[in-house]
Amino acid sequence: MSSSSISLRYLTGLCLVLLLAGCSSLSSRDPLNIDVAGIEPLPGQGMEMRFNLTLRVQNPNDSAIDYDGIALEMEINDQPLATGVSDQKGQVPRFGESLIKVPLTISAYSILRQAMGASTLQPGQEIGYELRGKLGGGLFAERFTASGKLDWPQPARP
Repeated sequence: MSSSSISLRYLTGLCLVLLLAGCSSLSSRDPLNIDVAGIEPLPGQGMEMRFNLTLRVQNPNDSAIDYDGIALEMEINDQPLATGVSDQKGQVPRFGESLIKVPLTISAYSILRQAMGASTLQPGQEIGYELRGKLGGGLFAERFTASGKLDWPQPARP
């Protein structure tokens, strides 16, 4: 084998090792903390409902997160409820937080499906919810989830 062939193999191997090391360092971020900070009604079309959802996004990492767009999906009781997208741009500072507004749409079909599911709930029963989304930007999107339980309200007492 010639020395140039060995050098080329060595250089290729070194590039692969550096590439893998670089990719592994990208995944060492702590997950974002997401909370719903507010919700306001928006005009809808036909039988749909629309809301402007305000998210508080906290970044517990040592580097800022630049984003260019956001997409959300919301589920209640493991059933799709709402979706939303926004082309908003911004930055969540390192060890900081930002408020991001996203318009959400709830279709008439989703409302009907949720109403049918709610008809079987008992007072005080827990209702699971999950919010999934991603902040777009650069080569990699920053994905996030937030979930929890809500209590189905007790009937009003006279």
